[in-house]
Amino acid sequence: MTAAASPLDRALVEEAAKKSSLVWVRGEGTDPARALWHVWHEGAVLLVGDGPGEQPLPGLAAGGGAEVTVRSKDKGVRLVTFRASVGELVAGSPEWEAAVAELKGKRLNAPDAETMPERWARECRVLRLVPSYESGTLPAPDSSLAAPPPPSPASTRVTRPAPLPKLLFGRGRKRK
Repeated sequence: MTAAASPLDRALVEEAAKKSSLVWVRGEGTDPARALWHVWHEGAVLLVGDGPGEQPLPGLAAGGGAEVTVRSKDKGVRLVTFRASVGELVAGSPEWEAAVAELKGKRLNAPDAETMPERWARECRVLRLVPSYESGTLPAPDSSLAAPPPPSPASTRVTRPAPLPKLLFGRGRKRK
């Protein structure tokens, strides 16, 4: 962390990441950002993935960088976007053990809850995304960052107004 970080910036990132269940992460050279479940622990976003049955972590390499967007849990709107450095935790290290203990408590619908840490050690990566807090890291949003939907043959069904059949066919009228 650099000296340019204000206490308000740090508090905003920490509170937003603690309260949100998802973060949108874009690794270097990847587009678009991907929604990932996470845990905030000891000043960083913790992610687990790239294994069977776990979330993919494309473009996130140890020593690289990422752009992290935190959304509001209740409204789903963007709260803050920041740059982060990516580090991979070594399986079995004290840092890895502490991270896995936090992640295990938040992992939903795991088929192997008891043996999950051993599986993560064998088959997955545990990443730590540390906010950089450099000057300009927490910019005021100038656009919604909304991406157009991908092309699809699907269409929206057009509904007709509920009273239309009565108006056209005279159903429901009482005749004398």
